[in-house]
Amino acid sequence: MTRSRTLQALLFGAAVAALLVASFVLPLGDWIAAAIRWTEGRGVWTGVLLAVIWVPAALLAVPGSLLTLGTGFVLGVGWGTVVVSIGSTAGAVAAFLAGRTVGRDRVRGMIEDRPRFRAVDRAVEEEGLRIVLLVRLSPIFPYNFQNYAWSVSGVGFGAYLLGSWVGMLPATVLYAYLGSGARTLAAVAAGEAGRSTGELVLFGVGLAATVAATVLVTRAARRALEDRTGIGEVDGDA
Repeated sequence: MTRSRTLQALLFGAAVAALLVASFVLPLGDWIAAAIRWTEGRGVWTGVLLAVIWVPAALLAVPGSLLTLGTGFVLGVGWGTVVVSIGSTAGAVAAFLAGRTVGRDRVRGMIEDRPRFRAVDRAVEEEGLRIVLLVRLSPIFPYNFQNYAWSVSGVGFGAYLLGSWVGMLPATVLYAYLGSGARTLAAVAAGEAGRSTGELVLFGVGLAATVAATVLVTRAARRALEDRTGIGEVDGDA
């Protein structure tokens, strides 16, 4: 390893250590919630700001579910899905590029104890786009772990980008729906909702259908992934 690469690895390692300490010491969840509340009511900039937040959040490994639920709460299902889809993909790309450049050696060490991902990595050399898509659809690896882990795999950037964007859509719709539902229920509880009983029932049926569809897609993707990689037969931490 050259001196430059050694310095980059040390800097990345120091940054990761600092982030781990921050995740235990600092109220990151509260800060994310405060940031989401701050964006509300800013017109078109609300969606832009919520999408932009994803980039530092992904680099800091903040749970994406918090952002998706919050965005669904603020923007509803439709626009919430659009904004989260753009933001989560941008965040995934940012972490991927960081892992592929300054943090490559550190990230490679991070996945050495993940035998299941090593099995996936072997398969991605032959079916890059399909494997990324299936892994994103089947939540056997967390969003933030995948962002960095894919950077040291053999997958190309184009396959990673497209597979991540499409593969994250079902979960994005589901969490945006849940966030929107939470706002509806809060408004009903406060006596502020102007929706009829029929509309609420229709919303509940739509939510149930979304959950069912997401579960079916996830199971199908996991079965297909196991067939192609054999991860079901691999022992070790996912």
